Amino acid sequence: MATTGTKSALFVCLGNICRSPIAEAVFRKMATDAGVVDKWVIDSAATSDWNTGSNPDARGLACLRKHGIETSHSARQVTKDDFLSFDYILCMDESNLSELNRKAKNVKNGSAKIELLGSYDPEKQLIIQDPYYGSDQDFEKVYEQCVRCCNAFLKMNS
Repeated sequence: MATTGTKSALFVCLGNICRSPIAEAVFRKMATDAGVVDKWVIDSAATSDWNTGSNPDARGLACLRKHGIETSHSARQVTKDDFLSFDYILCMDESNLSELNRKAKNVKNGSAKIELLGSYDPEKQLIIQDPYYGSDQDFEKVYEQCVRCCNAFLKMNS
């Protein structure tokens, strides 16, 4: 997926309808605003197959729109190729991290660096909690964490 001269980031959560599409959209907007989006391959995916083909959660879309960000993402599950083609796989919580590390063991020559997106948070909030059973406020918190983390990640990789 990544070609010479490009970097790549895959954002991952459990279902790919709440946290990871928000992170993907936030990062894409930041890369666009910084004039470097053409140097990145950016996507998001799920550790589960529960929501494959679904649009992001309406509350997440409303939160993004409130901040002037649009996305047309459709949920998909992480594939073996993702471990070969992405430089970074950035996930939201410990459960995602352990599942990704388990899947990575089944991929020969996988080179993706698997990390918690929250490890880039200047406010040191390591875990980005799933807002699915929460309120609009919880989606806003996810958005704010993603902004902080993606900003720091982009700066480190520019």
